[in-house]
Amino acid sequence: MGDDSEWLKLPVDQKCEHKLWKARLSGYEEALKIFQKIKDEKSPEWSKFLGLIKKFVTDSNAVVQLKGLEAALVYVENAHVAGKTTGEVVSGVVSKVFNQPKAKAKELGIEICLMYIEIEKGEAVQEELLKGLDNKNPKIIVACIETLRKALSEFGSKIILLKPIIKVLPKLFESREKAVRDEAKLIAVEIYRWIRDALRPPLQSINSVQLKELEEEWVKLPTGAPKPSRFLRSQQELEAKLEQQQSAGGDAEGGGDDGDEVPQIDAYELLEAVEILSKLPKDFYDKIEAKKWQERKEALEAVEVLVKNPKLEAGDYADLVKALKKVVGKDTNVMLVALAAKCLTGLAVGLRKKFGQYAGHVVPTILEKFKEKKPQVVQALQEAIDAIFLTTTLQNISEDVLAVMDNKNPTIKQQTSLFIARSFRHCTASTLPKSLLKPFCAALLKHINDSAPEVRDAAFEALGTALKVVGEKAVNPFLADVDKLKLDKIKECSEKVELVHGKKAGLAADKKEFKPVPGRAAASGATGDKDTKDISAPKPGPLKKAPATKPGGPPKKGKPAALGGAGSTGTKNKKGLETKEIVEPELSIEVCEEKASAVLPATCIQLLDSSNWKERLACMEEFQKAVELMDRTEMPCQALVRMLAKKPGWKETNFQVMQMKLHIVALIAQKGNFSKTSAQIVLDGLVDKIGDVKCGNNAKEAMTAIAEACMLPWTAEQVMSMAFLQKNPKNQSETLNWLSNAIKEFGFSGLNVKAFISNVKTALAATNPAVRTSAITLLGVMYLYVGPSLRMFFEDEKPALLSQIDAEFEKMQGQNPPAPTRGISKHSTSGTDEGEDGDEPDDGSNDVVDLLPRTEISDKITSELVSKIGDKNWKIRKEGLDEVAGIINEAKFIQPNIGELPTALKGRLNDSNKILVQQTLNILQQLAVAMGPNIKQHVKNLGISIITVLGDSKNNVRAAALATVNAWAEQTGMKEWLEGEDLSEELKKENPFLRQELLGWLAEKLPTLRSTPTDLILCVPHLYSCLEDRNGDVRKKAQDALPFFMMHLGYEKMAKATGKLKPTSKDQVLAMLEKAKANMPAKPAAPAKATSKSVGGSAPAKFQPASAPVEDSVSGTVEPKPDPKKAKALGVSSKAKTAQGKKVPSKTSLKEDEDKSGPIFIVVPNGKEQRMKDEKGLKVLKWNFTTPRDEYIEQLKTQMSSCVAKWLQDEMFHSDFQHHNKALAVMVDHLESEKEGVIGCLDLILKWLTLRFFDTNTSVLMKALEYLKLLFTLLSEEEYHLTENEASSFIPYLILKVGEPKDVIRKDVRAILNRMCLVYPASKMFPFIMEGTKSKNSKQRAECLEELGCLVESYGMNVCQPTPGKALKEIAIHIGDRDNAVRNAALNTIVTVYNVHGDQVFKLIGTLSEKDMSMLEERIKRSAKRPSAAPVKQVEEKPQRTQSISSNTNMLRKGPAEDMSSRLNQARSMSGHPEAAQMVRREFQLDLDEIENDNGTVRCEMPELVQHKLDDIFEPVLIPEPKIRAVSPHFDDMHSNTASTINFIISQVASGDINTSIQALTQIDEVLRQEDKAEAMSGHIDQFLIATFMQLRLIYNTHMADEKLEKDEIIKLYSCIIGNMISLFQIESLAREASTGVLKDLMHGLITLMLDSRIEDLEEGQQVIRSVNLLVVKVLEKSDQTNILSALLVLLQDSLLATASSPKFSELVMKCLWRMVRLLPDTINSINLDRILLDIHIFMKVFPKEKLKQCKSEFPIRTLKTLLHTLCKLKGPKILDHLTMIDNKNESELEAHLCRMMKHSMDQTGSKSDKETEKGASRIDEKSSKAKVNDFLAEIFKKIGSKENTKEGLAELYEYKKKYSDADIEPFLKNSSQFFQSYVERGLRVIEMEREGKGRIPISTGISPQMEVTCVPTPTSTVSSIGNTNGEEVGPSVYLERLKILRQRCGLDNTKQDDRPPLTSLLSKPAVPTVASSTDMLHSKLSQLRESREQHQHSDLDSNQTHSSGTMTTSSSSTANIDDLKKRLERIKSSRK
Repeated sequence: MGDDSEWLKLPVDQKCEHKLWKARLSGYEEALKIFQKIKDEKSPEWSKFLGLIKKFVTDSNAVVQLKGLEAALVYVENAHVAGKTTGEVVSGVVSKVFNQPKAKAKELGIEICLMYIEIEKGEAVQEELLKGLDNKNPKIIVACIETLRKALSEFGSKIILLKPIIKVLPKLFESREKAVRDEAKLIAVEIYRWIRDALRPPLQSINSVQLKELEEEWVKLPTGAPKPSRFLRSQQELEAKLEQQQSAGGDAEGGGDDGDEVPQIDAYELLEAVEILSKLPKDFYDKIEAKKWQERKEALEAVEVLVKNPKLEAGDYADLVKALKKVVGKDTNVMLVALAAKCLTGLAVGLRKKFGQYAGHVVPTILEKFKEKKPQVVQALQEAIDAIFLTTTLQNISEDVLAVMDNKNPTIKQQTSLFIARSFRHCTASTLPKSLLKPFCAALLKHINDSAPEVRDAAFEALGTALKVVGEKAVNPFLADVDKLKLDKIKECSEKVELVHGKKAGLAADKKEFKPVPGRAAASGATGDKDTKDISAPKPGPLKKAPATKPGGPPKKGKPAALGGAGSTGTKNKKGLETKEIVEPELSIEVCEEKASAVLPATCIQLLDSSNWKERLACMEEFQKAVELMDRTEMPCQALVRMLAKKPGWKETNFQVMQMKLHIVALIAQKGNFSKTSAQIVLDGLVDKIGDVKCGNNAKEAMTAIAEACMLPWTAEQVMSMAFLQKNPKNQSETLNWLSNAIKEFGFSGLNVKAFISNVKTALAATNPAVRTSAITLLGVMYLYVGPSLRMFFEDEKPALLSQIDAEFEKMQGQNPPAPTRGISKHSTSGTDEGEDGDEPDDGSNDVVDLLPRTEISDKITSELVSKIGDKNWKIRKEGLDEVAGIINEAKFIQPNIGELPTALKGRLNDSNKILVQQTLNILQQLAVAMGPNIKQHVKNLGISIITVLGDSKNNVRAAALATVNAWAEQTGMKEWLEGEDLSEELKKENPFLRQELLGWLAEKLPTLRSTPTDLILCVPHLYSCLEDRNGDVRKKAQDALPFFMMHLGYEKMAKATGKLKPTSKDQVLAMLEKAKANMPAKPAAPAKATSKSVGGSAPAKFQPASAPVEDSVSGTVEPKPDPKKAKALGVSSKAKTAQGKKVPSKTSLKEDEDKSGPIFIVVPNGKEQRMKDEKGLKVLKWNFTTPRDEYIEQLKTQMSSCVAKWLQDEMFHSDFQHHNKALAVMVDHLESEKEGVIGCLDLILKWLTLRFFDTNTSVLMKALEYLKLLFTLLSEEEYHLTENEASSFIPYLILKVGEPKDVIRKDVRAILNRMCLVYPASKMFPFIMEGTKSKNSKQRAECLEELGCLVESYGMNVCQPTPGKALKEIAIHIGDRDNAVRNAALNTIVTVYNVHGDQVFKLIGTLSEKDMSMLEERIKRSAKRPSAAPVKQVEEKPQRTQSISSNTNMLRKGPAEDMSSRLNQARSMSGHPEAAQMVRREFQLDLDEIENDNGTVRCEMPELVQHKLDDIFEPVLIPEPKIRAVSPHFDDMHSNTASTINFIISQVASGDINTSIQALTQIDEVLRQEDKAEAMSGHIDQFLIATFMQLRLIYNTHMADEKLEKDEIIKLYSCIIGNMISLFQIESLAREASTGVLKDLMHGLITLMLDSRIEDLEEGQQVIRSVNLLVVKVLEKSDQTNILSALLVLLQDSLLATASSPKFSELVMKCLWRMVRLLPDTINSINLDRILLDIHIFMKVFPKEKLKQCKSEFPIRTLKTLLHTLCKLKGPKILDHLTMIDNKNESELEAHLCRMMKHSMDQTGSKSDKETEKGASRIDEKSSKAKVNDFLAEIFKKIGSKENTKEGLAELYEYKKKYSDADIEPFLKNSSQFFQSYVERGLRVIEMEREGKGRIPISTGISPQMEVTCVPTPTSTVSSIGNTNGEEVGPSVYLERLKILRQRCGLDNTKQDDRPPLTSLLSKPAVPTVASSTDMLHSKLSQLRESREQHQHSDLDSNQTHSSGTMTTSSSSTANIDDLKKRLERIKSSRK
């Protein structure tokens, strides 16, 4: 049972993977229970099991496997993420479950497969099952077939793809295993149930017995269409609704459903194609031309047999079609005509779409042959043309058909109309647009008036069919002039028509009829119901009813017709009224007067023609008031304008009256039902006044109002024609200007370009320059809408004029036409009713191209010319080509009919003479331009041949071919090229040139397409073979094209296509696909609808996908859900969504709503880490750019797809900025609720936001910054730490925005940068901001410099990276910037640093130009004079700060402890020393306040702990309600009973949980940092330190080794520990409590940490190590000196004993000891010498001299000697009295050593031997050369001569003379003046007296305290020098005493002596040289920091201490630095006074 107990404790997921089967069984059972309990399908719990589900189903133990299968089934059913496991789980089920003997296992396996299908993973499941059919184990095959059968039976043939199953059926029927054959039979029966006879052809090859059995089974099947019994998730809700409706509305749906289940599989798809071209009789082409009809018949019969094959392989059938066409057109034997027609039918049926390219040639011939009367011929021709129609589109053959409509032969007319009627039946509203319907209706309307009744009937039938297909609304505009009888006839025909698509299409039509109603609702909604005419009254009825009838399914057959009727009557009603209004009859003047007098005051009418202008003016005012008050319906517009036009009318001479009159016209047009008749009355007058200086604007206003009432196109045409009848050029130019403006306001739709162009040409020819200029401006506006093709009309203008036009066009280049703002209101609905206006021009350019007059050149392409082009002699061929080029050039624009030219040119493309090939290509290029879009019909027969030329070996030929292909593609679009197999056939050719050119072309074109024909997939296999082509260029081009193929086909299809490759190739290709997937661009967004359409016009058009299921019925694959979907869309259409005119998504809206409910960010385990790895490994692009390129956006999109909700991603990457705003709003809403998700996707969110920074839209930017503020606040609350990757891909782009011109944005960005410091160390932010100062944008430079100032001010100099010197030098460069703001910012930043660091700044910034330096000094002076405003500020700002900076967490986040300590001290000094603040600019003060405030806040927000014990100590049970931010824990009034609390917190410091430890440290720090509370810690210090070093050990041994732990966490913990220690060791009373043992362990921990190489590798490791350095110094200085010395000695001893210990460790311990030795002179009196000597004794016992000498390093022995030497020096002979604690003194090596030392020092003082050289006692080596001596003396005299250093020089001279009494200083004195000589002598005497202690020299005598510093030599030298003069032997202690007395007399404290004189370093060999230099090493890192800190700690530090620290800094530098120190000391003193 031992084992049991072990695994029982494991968590579920580990049990599931356990090697014991019992454990797994138990795990699966528990998992099953968990799965059943989880209610939320999107719960994160599911993700934990994601990787285990495969193990559930493939368990090796059968019993366990059963349980696993049960659990897996529940998982798949309920988990949101289950779809991700499909492939692996289903393949596991196939291989490991289907072969199990237990039936239960197989059942569960099948159930799991079906469940995957239900959750929309049908394809993947089917793929795995089909793979299973290749398994060798028949059990598995049987189970796979059974699963497929069940799936088909339950889900139906739409979900389960039948084609792949049918393909493998014959193989299954051949299986040896009976079970497999039986199962195959069952599935064949099931398939037959769904697709009926389409299954027969593919199964013809199986055994006849089996086939017979199948036939018998098939007969038994019920005839009704089958229905799926189980639905996909996405359909289930819809299904439920459907059922509800069925129960409500009986079997209303029945019919609809039957129609719904159209067999999806087309038998054609299942057949193998047959190649017939090669099987044609060899002499076919001769026989078909034979004179005997029998021979021709034989040839045709041979073809007839071949084309009976139901599916033919694609190939070049051009010759065959040409031959058959000739028979149909020319053969006199009607029997053969019928036979040829049958052959064409066979070809069309067998080739389907591939026959489309020949359709255009054949259709006119067949239609013209309808003149034959014989029924069998007619029938054959009908069949042929109907079959051909299905291979192409009505659009493609429309021109040919329309051309035949004008034929005189009634039979042809009749048959053509009938053919049109039949064709219409195949169309839907979308495939029969108005542009196509219009010409057909026009032609048919001619036919309904034909004299032949059969022609009329056929035309009625065609029109009736059109009416049925597209609905009345679309057809009515064309039937406006048809009388009622005929109209009724058309409607009658329409009712009889049965459309091809059965009821479904019928419904479509019905729906079409009333579709516009909801459309209109939306439109009027969109325009704010400006439609307040009467007409709107009847509308609401149908409006509301239409969508309401049936929200769930399509409208029923009966009702909607009525509804549609209602809708259309509404429309008609309106239409009628509209037309009546437009053709308002002209009223006589009498009638007008009568009508006007009814609405106007009588006086008004009388005074209209008064001769007094004032009366006329008064009359106009009354007129205006009356008009303003009139109701629209009552206003007789025509009568009123007639009154205005009445004498004097437009000849009014007074401009005021005229202005009023024009204003009234505008009012009438706006307020009344203004007709074109009324408009004609006034327009002439308006045009006449438009050039008037005073009235012109009013005239324009009136014209605009009329244009709004009567539509711009009509108004513009009238105005233009009137303007050019005027003589006044001003009127002409102003009219043109008005028109330019009007086009911008109204849009371009419906304008008659042709008329305009002729008027513009007139204007361009005008003599007046203003008219010409206006015309050119108008052209510019037109160019916006029409595009470059506009220029074609003006190519024959004069060059000067043309260049002006070009310049105007150039200006407009790249601009988008503005959205129309007018002309929408009244006509929002009727706009589409007007015939033309509703047309949707594909694009302005096509529009204009259609207007060009095209020449018919087919008559010029004679047979002679064609034979010339095909001549054997190349020169004649060239002549022929030249002629063709000439014809095309002359014609400029040609009609598409060019006779035999294509075939002739095609022959020349493979001409042996390359020059001719090039010429042909040039002609084809010309042809494309000349023919325009109509060139489409030649793509298949000519275009593809051009592509073949891309394989030419000559470079220039290929280039010409490419240019030609591009010229064609420009006209035709890409669809024509990509349809069919032609392109793939070209790619198949193994010609490297062809391949690389073609792939290059595709790579260029594909990315620009929104969609591509499905035939593109045919190119993929060839693309793959190109990827492995032996030619490198081909391979490269194929790789380049790969992402663009994938963009259209999707990764899945592409990956599937690799199935046919060899395994080796497959792996390679799949790897490339993966790579391409990352770079795959998004499809280009749909372009905004052509602006020319009025909003009203486009609104209904946009609804089509939603409200009409026509698309579904067209595509062969009928969706199972169109009904509910459509109905839903209909129901929605009147809602706000569509009211905004946005496209109703064709996806079911319901599904979308449901999707939006889930989380927006999906947590993907390790997703972020993986992304970072990818970026490091360069698998993806590094996020680094100047502007974001598409590939970056695509990459981000791809990365987001896995962790951002699909709908949100669509919003985020939408082309419209409003969607970005929406996305940001959603993200803000979800910020709090999805913290984990946000943090998991943080890198992606930040990257997406950087993209928004490049948007030009301010609202998005503001929203983004708002979000960022919230985001960083959240991150700091969550204690998140930004990773390097996140920072580097975000901060640089944020910093760009700091330079925005808008203040508010800059403020926001600065606020964000401020908040970022809480989640990313300021020292790392610094380089990013520094980089920002290099920007070209001066605002950005200034803001970045200010931000740098803030950082330095807040976090001290440590933030300056790489070093303060380098950083400040860079900042200082900007003092010379040309921009004032930048200069100021740079100066302020340096002043800020100066305030923190004093004069050191000048050293750091290096040399500046004089000008810059003077500016800086001036600024520093100014800043010092500012009045103190800071303290008040602090008080005011405090509350806000606490809110905004969430807490002192930044301290923890910073990592480096110095940041904390420096900020701490700075902030503390602030309160007692306001000057520091007062020098700082106001903006910066806030940050200082924040810092000070920080002193009292928690370092880290961890509410749980706070609540637990510190918030309210007295009632520990009460947990306070959580605050927004953690409340600082306080120890108020609790000193008595805090002990237990403190013990508890301290115990938590050593916790293994990082967070707990951090929280505890935070609270202790809170206490330590408040002086009044710090003593609470007294008595707990040892305990606290023990906990701390235990935690240090834990980090070192455990956490650092833990891979899973975030290293940021560890850094954070280190920061807390070090910060706490620094706080502790600044409080001397507490620091002294630490005992020896504890200090030893603590030092051990700290030194180990300093040496931890793992820390150095971390981002912030250096900072941590620097902080530890600082801490060690604090510990050495502040602890109890005896304890720390003792601890260090023991530690050194241990480290030398331990073999494992590194020499580095001992070295650092010794450095600490050297440091202590330097402190000894100050601390000797406080040290318990007896204890120290005992420790040294023990040390020497363990390490006798001999043993020490054996050490590798000489340092230990020298350290010991130095220590003893210093003690001897300081204590003298008395030291021997301190050996009391040593038991056996005599044995002690120590005593002997001390005695030796004492004796030695006595000897030294007693004799005048060379001993001075020993131990660095002498100042200068006696052996030093004469030159050196002279240099030295010269240096001394130089000092004496200078003002500042006189005394120092004298002191040195005195010393020198004493030492070298024989030295000759005469030569130096004799050159000087008498005064100087006596001064020197006097000075030397004074010093002598002072040294001997004879004279009391008061301070006033001029020996300043500083002199003391320079005079005191090292004790050693004092010993020797004084000894020499006195000749007595005295111990050093005597002199120390004497020195103390002297110092007291001078008013100085007795501070460190050893530290003070820097002279020692110059003048003597250091006593222990190595010690000195190593100490310097130890301190070099810390010096700057200490200096800055101690300089500001006036309240805590004595000036001398400050000074000593300064000295320490420069201990090894030259005496020059002493001046600096002196100055500083002076300054500090004066400031203290």
